[in-house]
Amino acid sequence: MDIRIVILAAGRGVRMRSRQAKVLHRAGGLAMIEHVVRAARTLTPADRVTVVTGHQADDVEALFRLQGVRFARQRKQQGTAHALACCRAQAARSRGLLMVLYGDTPLLSAATLEALRDAHMESRAAATLIATALADPSGYGRVVADDDGYVVEIVEDKDCTPAQREIRVINSGIYCFRADLLWRHLKQVRPNRVTGEYYLTDMARILRRCGRSVRALNIEDPSELLGVNTRVELAEADRILRMRKARELMLAGVTIERPETVSIDADVSCGQDTVIEPFTRLLGRTEVGENCRIGAGAIVESSALGDGAVVAPYTVVAGSRLDPGASVGPFARLRMGAHVGAEARVGNFVELKNTHLGAGAKSQHLAYLGDSRIGDKTNIGAGTITCNYDGVSKHETWIGEGVFIGSNATLVAPLEIADGAYVGAGSVITDAVPSGALALGRARQVVKPGWVKKKRAAKRPKK
Repeated sequence: MDIRIVILAAGRGVRMRSRQAKVLHRAGGLAMIEHVVRAARTLTPADRVTVVTGHQADDVEALFRLQGVRFARQRKQQGTAHALACCRAQAARSRGLLMVLYGDTPLLSAATLEALRDAHMESRAAATLIATALADPSGYGRVVADDDGYVVEIVEDKDCTPAQREIRVINSGIYCFRADLLWRHLKQVRPNRVTGEYYLTDMARILRRCGRSVRALNIEDPSELLGVNTRVELAEADRILRMRKARELMLAGVTIERPETVSIDADVSCGQDTVIEPFTRLLGRTEVGENCRIGAGAIVESSALGDGAVVAPYTVVAGSRLDPGASVGPFARLRMGAHVGAEARVGNFVELKNTHLGAGAKSQHLAYLGDSRIGDKTNIGAGTITCNYDGVSKHETWIGEGVFIGSNATLVAPLEIADGAYVGAGSVITDAVPSGALALGRARQVVKPGWVKKKRAAKRPKK
């Protein structure tokens, strides 16, 4: 069955009170429109998905340009039926099904779209819409059905009679049409007398009048149909998406302590027996191996953690990699391509930037290691700094295997320290250090016996 899906995403979203197009606002780690496109692509290939864009069209289209998704521009917003008509040149040749979705419904699941497809094919109706029952349907269009359950029409809340206002079944605006009948009758939609816009809800009445049947698929979970119009609704959608993600991971064997406190993005993966402590954030395309531990308050973004890795509390890891058994934190920061080797240790208040710390190496306290290559089993003392920036350019520091860097050393790049070398504490090192050598770069200590007594005597007032 040829299925084409049109996603309406042209509106600005005035109630968001934002300079950004509504569908670009993020929930669950993705722009809202990305969630909808992903759900659509579970039913049909990308080239059979068309996104109708309008406000900030270039930005919306940029999200999918490399995926093969197609686009149609609605240059003037004149309602949902008008938006669909903008796709006629691309989709009118279809003889299968055509679904209509919305870019601001990020909670809609692939399973619900599959149910819509199956219900429509089974009923052989001209159109099937998704409906749900609400305790308070105020503000929503009501689905008016006959005694046999066929949809007669959809009536907007403001146009309802007192009897229709009692109907609790509302229209989601999500449809599955027989494509040939849709394109044949879409031109019969007339502009609304008040707004002048063309509404897709009129298609139920039009198809019925032409002797065609329209069915409704009622779903039990109304949250899936939440259309985001305000920041309050965006926050609710984000909460639901993150709870779904947490549940998915827990069912796959991940322990999440107090899951209501964590933020885990849609593209994060975690291996079995990993433990995620409260208030953790796992963002972007982070990959966490098996038997890892992510400490309370840690933030891991677009990074890879090997099996058994530990990120201690309040550590920030971004765009970096930890090999199996590596440990970082607490209160450490890794960024811009940092790489911590197997069983290596990074301690409190240590920052790594574009630095490879070799297997079994250690930097346990209060260090900045930038643009460095540090060999296996090397020890970096507390307070060590690699001076990688000369005010114009960045330079690299190369430290070999089994090197000992004493506390409070200042390593001025470009610099190479060979295998097995020692650097004395408090040294400023500017020249290469050969293998097995001891490098000292500090002034000679001077001791003046009795100096304190003389100094105090000099300060006493004269009688």
